[in-house]
Amino acid sequence: MSMRYDLYVITDETLSKGLSHAQIAERAVAGGADIIQLRDKKRCPRDLLEIALEIREITEKADAAFLVNDSVEVALASDADGVHLGQSDLPLRAARKISRADFIIGVSAGCVEEAVKAAREGADYVALGPIFPTSSKNDAGPLCGLDMLKQTRRAISIPLVAIGGIGLNNVAEVIKAGADGVAIISAIVGQDDVAKAAKEMKALIAKAESRER
Repeated sequence: MSMRYDLYVITDETLSKGLSHAQIAERAVAGGADIIQLRDKKRCPRDLLEIALEIREITEKADAAFLVNDSVEVALASDADGVHLGQSDLPLRAARKISRADFIIGVSAGCVEEAVKAAREGADYVALGPIFPTSSKNDAGPLCGLDMLKQTRRAISIPLVAIGGIGLNNVAEVIKAGADGVAIISAIVGQDDVAKAAKEMKALIAKAESRER
């Protein structure tokens, strides 16, 4: 499928106001999310697969992309569009060997060097972060900042997604620095109205992108 990275929403039941992963996904795509990533570090693969199948159905109806965090096996079994891998997950090349030809593989990077390595090894996109301070991920690592985002943009040609501490107040800066899109958790998932929060964020992204053209 043709991927858009503008608004990339990561599900998190611990931050939502009582919503399940599927409910978060449903509301986020209603607000215009281009990508939904299922992220749950606690559930076993069997339970995660059940949730993934629900979200696959939701995203297909909305013509949005669906990725699974960490688990290549759950992503493939649920017919997700792809997987997102961290630095300690299955190596990108190994994941590519066991996945189908059109499978999207994204990789987390905490510095320019990791982003360049991921691009060289065949990643479809890189998620750089955290750009700003964030409480959504305990393992987020040292801040990258806008300067590193700009450096990474110059260093790689594949899509670049910014993550970490991004909200309505700073998303325009992130797009201006060269990001093709933003991955959001708290600023959408943690809001009372997920669909409204997604819609507002998507509008700001579109406005920022139009300025950069």
